[in-house]
Amino acid sequence: MGKQSEHGAEEGLKDFRVPPHELSEIKQVVAIMSGKGGVGKSSVTALLATALRRKGLQVGVLDADITGPSIPRLFGMKTRPEMTEFGMMPPQTGTGIRIMSLNLLLEAEDDPVIWRGPLIGGAVKQFWTDVVWGELDYLLIDLPPGTGDSPLTVLQIFPLNGLVMVTSPQELANMVVKKAIGMASKMHIPMLGLVENMSYAFCPHCGEKWELFGPSRGAKTAEEIGIPFLGAIPLDPKLTQLCDQGSVEQYEGEIMDNLKNWLT
Repeated sequence: MGKQSEHGAEEGLKDFRVPPHELSEIKQVVAIMSGKGGVGKSSVTALLATALRRKGLQVGVLDADITGPSIPRLFGMKTRPEMTEFGMMPPQTGTGIRIMSLNLLLEAEDDPVIWRGPLIGGAVKQFWTDVVWGELDYLLIDLPPGTGDSPLTVLQIFPLNGLVMVTSPQELANMVVKKAIGMASKMHIPMLGLVENMSYAFCPHCGEKWELFGPSRGAKTAEEIGIPFLGAIPLDPKLTQLCDQGSVEQYEGEIMDNLKNWLT
């Protein structure tokens, strides 16, 4: 029983990388991952895409969170992909970021996607092989939380240049993120660094810094694991409002200057 389970685990970590669509030329493929949900991974992905686009780079975002996609909402994207004889053409946001998400193929954005693992993995793969991304400097992949089928599919078939891990100050989040980093390590995926989201907030009246989820642990966790600490992102009501409005590209918080340097 034990040997069979161990063998199965090894089989699950095999490398099955496949090339993208023949009309796609992508220089860097970076996945954004978290150990658990609720740490703002999709928001970090959207902010990172926005920061890279402001540098004049060509950027795409592949929403691999098939059952809980949120990327289209953050960007206010409702345009369906164009189906052509060559493949699916991803719609673009107001600033020119190319987006592909299952939510763009549904009749309504709140329609549930009740799929088992093989269907989810197949959809993620199609977003890589059947979508005409064109020429991109960066394709960012917003992964679902955890170490299940969808993240495993991406780590296996995508030629990743690296992973950005997102956590929060909570001790539980840091414990779980170590599991995700362990998964990436077993598959020999380069770790670009760790980001701590929702690290702190400022009182709107007195300007006092509040650590709402406890003291920051991001730098210590990154040091323990041996990966770079990219920085801490505060809780900002303005960002929350813009995300709810589908206007994340308008965010002008101080963190945006740091985001531009994370990958370039």
